[in-house]
Order: sequence, then structure tokens, then C-alpha cells
Amino acid sequence: MTEETRVPSRVFRPAKQEAESAAEHGISPQTEHPAYRLAFQDLDFLLRDDLRPVRFQLELLKPQLLLDEAHIASTFVVYGSARIPEPSKALALRDLADTDQARLIAERLIEKSKYYDVARELAQLASHFPRDEAGNQHFVVTSGGGPSIMEAANRGARDVGADTIGLNIVLPHEQAPNPYVTPGLSMQFHYFALRKMHFLLHARAVAVFPGGFGTFDESFELLTLIQTGKIAPIPVLFYGKDFWNRVVNFEALCEEGVISPRDLDLFHFCETAEEGWEIVMDFWRGKDHTRIHRPRAGMGSSDGS
Repeated sequence: MTEETRVPSRVFRPAKQEAESAAEHGISPQTEHPAYRLAFQDLDFLLRDDLRPVRFQLELLKPQLLLDEAHIASTFVVYGSARIPEPSKALALRDLADTDQARLIAERLIEKSKYYDVARELAQLASHFPRDEAGNQHFVVTSGGGPSIMEAANRGARDVGADTIGLNIVLPHEQAPNPYVTPGLSMQFHYFALRKMHFLLHARAVAVFPGGFGTFDESFELLTLIQTGKIAPIPVLFYGKDFWNRVVNFEALCEEGVISPRDLDLFHFCETAEEGWEIVMDFWRGKDHTRIHRPRAGMGSSDGS
């Protein structure tokens, strides 16, 4: 009986080991010059304008690897304002108002603070969705990782002990993750475009709460993608019908001929968490499970993205 033959899985040393060896070089004019640094350890090199395509690829790949390692197959994305406080803190806005206009704005924010609780409850419902037979997680609650409505979504998932994702963005002013994001799923982006792409790559439902420019940007891009057939339809929930009909005249868009009346069927107005979750379940109930999670091979996907 001959000894069992073992074929090594790799013959090259890992990059980490090579990097450690490179740090042990002697000191000389050559080794101290930036040109001698390993390319993947040279931050000045990686941050050059010429390397933007590489940074795009890294920012696309890193979050995907983290999601794969956490067995996250689909997400429930929550968009909404960073300025709507939770109800217990909302009344303080009125006390801080020093003009009639500021008091009016405070009153409107206090009125919308109910959506903090709605987003939190909706996240709780989504986070109870069971893993599939392969152990993959579905409808994992995902937000922009910031305060207010985003915080409420992550908080709701944490309430029931579920993983929850935060996709933060580097901004000129301070932008820190809220404390309810799962640390291993708290990600930071430099490029808005890639952040928005990661919001939707695995989204199988999206809830849009009252918000400003950022919420408009994200939600109307989503509607455009569905309208143009770039992505398959998914449930899109707009919370706060009075708010949305006040700030966007959807009917006028139809009357002006710039959208079709059937485009108004791309989303649903909602008020309660139960109502929204039922719409999501009705949409997916009885449908092929692969519509919730289309298999991937590395970064590829069956839809060509």
C-alpha cells in the first residue's frame, strides 16, 4: 500500500505572507522609495486618478464577499429621511424652534415621526422570514446605515436578533453608522453609484419612507429601472400617501404624458407595517423561489449584471 497522494491546493505563497516578507527588507535608497512598495500596499498608488477603475471593482467586490460569507441571498431595503426623529424625541424639535417657519417644520416632522415606529415594525416582520434549505438568509433588512428612518429599520431587525445591513457613504460632514447595524455588515462607500448598486443587487422588496433629495434619488432610480425593464419588478412600498402626493404630483406626470398611467402600478402606497409586509408576501407567494434569489457564480449573475 503506497502512501496517500496529496496535491496541494496552492503553490504560491499567500499575498499576506508576501507582504510580511516585503516589510522585512533592509533599508536603502531603493527600498525606501515608494516605487519599491508592493502595489497592493501602496496607498498613494491606489488613490491615483488612474486607479479609479480598480477602486470601482474593489468597492463592488468587498461588500459582495461579505454578503456571501454571511449567507445573505436577498434583502429588504428601506429608504427614508435622516431628519425624522423617533416619537419620543420628536417633541424636542418644537422647543428648539425660534420662528414661525421653524415651528411649522417642527410640527410636520413631529407628525412624520410615527414612521420611525412603522419602519421599525416592518423590519421586525421582514426579519422573521426563515432561512431557505441551503441556510441562506432572505429579506435581510438593509438601510443607508444612518440615523432616523434608517436607524429604525436596523433597530427593528436587531429587536428580533436578526442580521441587518448598513451601507454608509463618506460625506464631507460626519457620517457614522447607527448602533443597530450588524458590525460585520456595516459597510462604507466612496462612490454613490456603487452604493446604490449594492442597495438593489439583492433587493427583493423596497420600502420608501418620507425623505428628501437622497430618498428621491434612490427611489426614483429604482422606479426607472423597473419601468425600463432593466430589472424585474419587485414590491415597492411608498409610506405616507399624503406626503408623497403633496411633494410629487404623480397624476400630473400622467396628464403631461411623460409617464404612462400603468407606471403608477409600479409602487403601492402604505401606512402600516402589516399592510406593507402583506403586499410583499402576496407578490412572492407561490412564485418560483429563484425569483427571490437568482443564483450567482462569483460576481456574475443570470441577469447579466
